[in-house]
Amino acid sequence: MSNFPVPESFVKAFSELGNIMRLAAKSIRESDIGFTGKYPELHQSIQAASQFNPWFTPASIASAFEAWGSVLTEEKITNWLVSYKQNREVIAKKIAVVMAGNIPIVGFHDFFCVLLSGHTFIGKLSGDDKILLPALVEVLCQTEPEFRTRIQFTENTLKDFDAIIATGSNNTARYFEYYFAKYPHIIRKNRNGVAVLGGQEDEKALKNLGTDICSYFGLGCRNVSKVFIPAGYAPKKLFAAIDPYKEALNDHFKFMNNYSYHRSIMLLNQTPHLDNGVFILTESQNYASPIAVMNYEYYQDLSSIKEKLEQDSELIQCIATDVFTNEKTVKPGTTQQPGLRDYADGIDTMKFLLEQ
Repeated sequence: MSNFPVPESFVKAFSELGNIMRLAAKSIRESDIGFTGKYPELHQSIQAASQFNPWFTPASIASAFEAWGSVLTEEKITNWLVSYKQNREVIAKKIAVVMAGNIPIVGFHDFFCVLLSGHTFIGKLSGDDKILLPALVEVLCQTEPEFRTRIQFTENTLKDFDAIIATGSNNTARYFEYYFAKYPHIIRKNRNGVAVLGGQEDEKALKNLGTDICSYFGLGCRNVSKVFIPAGYAPKKLFAAIDPYKEALNDHFKFMNNYSYHRSIMLLNQTPHLDNGVFILTESQNYASPIAVMNYEYYQDLSSIKEKLEQDSELIQCIATDVFTNEKTVKPGTTQQPGLRDYADGIDTMKFLLEQ
């Protein structure tokens, strides 16, 4: 199956978890009473997470579960593992993982990699996302009880670990790099998703772009926060991407609070912008944008934009485009559907773990 000894039962356990996550997503969208009865604790945890964190709407949780459910199959996990060659026995280490909480189960890939590399997972959950992963762990351990000895969560200061993976803002990353300098580590900073339009996109293509912009309210590092448009393109056309999501955005009070705030700031500062009642477009060279705001920037020709994006690679998580391809490009509409090989910040987490 792989070039290092991953117990088949581990792969099957995650595959079964993927199946349950797909069922959970379907139950959220269709109010499936059968799922509720069969997995009452997971159902209750989904409800609790949504109530605890208003950004974690049932629809957002369903999207996260659906995305992971689609890749957690025995075939996909096995094909992923085959690419890793290991010439020595993996000695189980304690791997600390500091998790973000911007979108539901955003740290699941690190959790998954730690366990399938043969190590022990010590998780420090974000206060914004402290319910869903422990609930999924309970489901996972019902299939593979051995995981119970390999999974720990802590709310205290991290100690007694061999290596660490930490995700945070640019400010917290500086702290992480100083505090954890003596340990083997992966430290992740802020990155953003961007899109590049060719100018000829039809309604379907723009709707796909809207998914990349609006899913999870734009809070994910893979969400598109900036769109590059060709010279002469009317930026108002970009509202066609957002229009299908206007009702859902308008119904979310925290999102609309952000919209109202940033709209007021732009009006006070006389910042040129476009406004469709839920979203603001503004011309800016920045990659990061506040909630309810999307930046756009013109480009003159394809070679210039490709060169710019290459130079700014450290700031970019992924590029949604049909105009060109490279190692960061994905089809519009799929930025929040990464595969098992789509590592955050382009750092191969599994390779790092197997070297410990």
